[in-house]
Amino acid sequence: MCRNIKTLRPPFAEGVTEADIRAAALQYVRKVSGFQRPAAHNAEAFERAVDAVEMATAELLSSLRVRGAPAR
Repeated sequence: MCRNIKTLRPPFAEGVTEADIRAAALQYVRKVSGFQRPAAHNAEAFERAVDAVEMATAELLSSLRVRGAPAR
């Protein structure tokens, strides 16, 4: 679906930043909504969606356990 979103979990990615997570969330919302930049009347809903996806992604990544990886 979103080919430009890179895998953010270890061992595929190390040192993932908040900016990486935000960029992935933005790319996802752009793809799903079909808007590169929403019109002013949709901007608030678009930003709320990006925020929600960003939070869900951060929670997911912090909850994943990778086999063979040291415990955090």
